[in-house]
Amino acid sequence: MENNKTISLKDVYMAALRIAPFIRKTPLVAAESLAEISGAEKVMLKLESLQNTGAFKVRGAANKILGLSEDEKARGVITFSTGNHGRAVAYVAKQMNIRAVVCLSEHVPKNRVELIKDMGAEVEVHGRSQDEAEKHFDYIMEKQKLMAVPPFDDPAIIAGQGTVALEILTEKPELDILLVPLSGGGLLAGVALVAKAINPSIRVVGVSIEASPAMLESLKAGKPVEIEEKNSLAVSLLGGIGQQNNYTLTLIKDLVDEHIIINEMEIAEGMLYALKSHGLVIEGAAAVGIAALLKKKVSCQGSRVGVVVSGSSIELESYFDLIKQQLSCGKPLQSSKI
Repeated sequence: MENNKTISLKDVYMAALRIAPFIRKTPLVAAESLAEISGAEKVMLKLESLQNTGAFKVRGAANKILGLSEDEKARGVITFSTGNHGRAVAYVAKQMNIRAVVCLSEHVPKNRVELIKDMGAEVEVHGRSQDEAEKHFDYIMEKQKLMAVPPFDDPAIIAGQGTVALEILTEKPELDILLVPLSGGGLLAGVALVAKAINPSIRVVGVSIEASPAMLESLKAGKPVEIEEKNSLAVSLLGGIGQQNNYTLTLIKDLVDEHIIINEMEIAEGMLYALKSHGLVIEGAAAVGIAALLKKKVSCQGSRVGVVVSGSSIELESYFDLIKQQLSCGKPLQSSKI
């Protein structure tokens, strides 16, 4: 497809060089018990939960902002977000002494709002969904002539997120399957682009949540579909794909082999597994790939599997309540605060 040609493997390699001062090369660790449960030969967890700002999002944000001209940087940047991307934009902007405005919906948990403010960004809370926050973003951007740093549907963002796959496959080129969380699709599109360029036979699997499968509905319709946002433990995977989606929908349609949907109970079980088996505190969105393997939703018998553990942005009190409930009766706390 035409849009695929606008982002290349070279773009991702260039992004890796550009963003190196702003990111950590995160660990890739073996999950032996998860391999045994799922039937895989090997499972490797890519711990973007240990990334600067607590999520992979800093990769794309840094690549986009560093690619701006000096005049553009002087104007300041603006984005919309469910939290992690906003925090990443605020972090990079602070390092570069650039003004940053972040538009959020009322659905974004208070702890995420405060983390973004703590980075020095200006926060605009508007609407009850990411799509409504995006409309406010459009208004502020035009009114104040700020530079847009979109959360997912942008070549520089996708190339930045693709560096996750570069790191994974440089360390473990033998992997057969990659499991990647899916919402707006910047991470999955970047990972799939890199993985298929390096190894066309690798199987790329997107993992969506039952509460907000906007990309899946859009793929079925062949165009962006707006859906109602519901509360979820995986708040980072809430939101639509943008009504003017130009890149991620096409890339995911062309490059992703399979899609899986995870429900709230399964998300909670994935979070508990990460804590009990690896001492990892991860957010709900980061647990979906783990959950897919725990519930045997992926056919991976004898395969070597990589799982992107995308972030660790949580509200601690709600997280502790969730873990207590899981340990006592296996029922997750119904909350959008994690």
